[in-house]
Amino acid sequence: MANILIIDDDEMMCDLLSQMVARQGHQAACARNLKTGVAEASSGRFDVVFLDVRLPDGNGLEGLAQIKKVPKAPEVIIITGASDPDGAELAIKNGAWDYIQKPATIKEMTLPFLRALQYREEKRAQKPALALEREGIVGESPQLKACLDRLAQAASSEVDVLITGETGTGKELFASAIHRNSARAKESFIVIDCTALPENLVESVLFGHEKGSFTGADRSREGLVAQADGGTLFLDEIGELPLSIQKTFLRVLQEHRFRPIGSKREITSDFRLVSATNRDLEAMVKAGQFREDLLFRIESFVIKLPPLREHPLDIKDLAIHYMNRLCERNGIDTKGFSPEFFQVLSAYSWPGNVRELFHTLDQVFTVAQNQPTLFPQHLPDQLRIQLARASVRKEPPAPEVSPAAPAKLRDYRDALVTEAEKSYLQRLMTTTQGNIEEACRISGLSRPRLYALLKKYNLGKK
Repeated sequence: MANILIIDDDEMMCDLLSQMVARQGHQAACARNLKTGVAEASSGRFDVVFLDVRLPDGNGLEGLAQIKKVPKAPEVIIITGASDPDGAELAIKNGAWDYIQKPATIKEMTLPFLRALQYREEKRAQKPALALEREGIVGESPQLKACLDRLAQAASSEVDVLITGETGTGKELFASAIHRNSARAKESFIVIDCTALPENLVESVLFGHEKGSFTGADRSREGLVAQADGGTLFLDEIGELPLSIQKTFLRVLQEHRFRPIGSKREITSDFRLVSATNRDLEAMVKAGQFREDLLFRIESFVIKLPPLREHPLDIKDLAIHYMNRLCERNGIDTKGFSPEFFQVLSAYSWPGNVRELFHTLDQVFTVAQNQPTLFPQHLPDQLRIQLARASVRKEPPAPEVSPAAPAKLRDYRDALVTEAEKSYLQRLMTTTQGNIEEACRISGLSRPRLYALLKKYNLGKK
């Protein structure tokens, strides 16, 4: 018997879903607001959660992200009366099992419910995965563990893999780990940096050439694709692969056969492709900068690495790991860390991600080689100045106090906050010209929260 949680302030919907759950032989509990529902769903007691979007104390999509972060998170089925394609997309991206729009029939709600339970039971029955070899991949946050689960799935198969993420998130580390944990681990791992491929020699580099096949070809050369035979071919920053070669490479990817320049015969290479990019390949397809058929082929299995700012719990482990490695490499004792040192590291947004963190620690090590404990003062001035400036926030001008101003301090404070929020949102939407994605990026608000505030102040698109 499974335990099901229904988070919905509609009493009739709670009763309807509870009856459906009971008829299937399971037990249901209800929560009427988001705060209580998220706390219950995070307890680890429930297998499936039905989550409404519009709740008295918040947006259910914000609660979804919190629920999916907990260990052994339940499967979440979103139910909503709002017709919101953006909300549906956000729900799926945040790990929802399904997104059901009200009004829905019992049959429409029963099928995804049963499928979610079936999926959960089969997942429990799976044999525990072998321990991953994850050299250099440091951290235990839920976000990183989700990526490691995807890595394990990729390593156990032969499917082509696309790793996406911002610069510095560790895409090559993940590609290497896929290879080391796969059946091809004893064979070659060939790395091709597509940003460094000379366009006039790209075919020669990839596929090789025969002696005398072009000016300067004073000897035959084996291409990198042939060198990856039996192993893994890693195309780093595949978005930079010249458009002129993409059609040829697609054929090689499909048939694993190619002809070196100047050769009269084709050769084969049994390689497994792993690609990585920090670019939006779908946008590049629309702009005519990347072949759609090649994108379909390389994104058979996608691992999306989060930026460091989205898993700050790993910053401490990463810092300790890297600093210990620096100390060992230089033959000195490991260092201690003051709590304030980690507080400063965690407060910074790390736009360059793990790569920027490690570069910063290189500078710290250089400054504090002979000192046993690291303090914030050892960090680069530029980083400390940026955090200090961010902590000094300009206060918004207070509304003019009139004889009719609210008598209670609480009411006056609320009026100040309301005026400041509305003024900020007006400037935000003017600056971004109504672009929701850009407004979320600048403000740091989630899309559901931004929508709620715009509705509150009647600032939606006209």
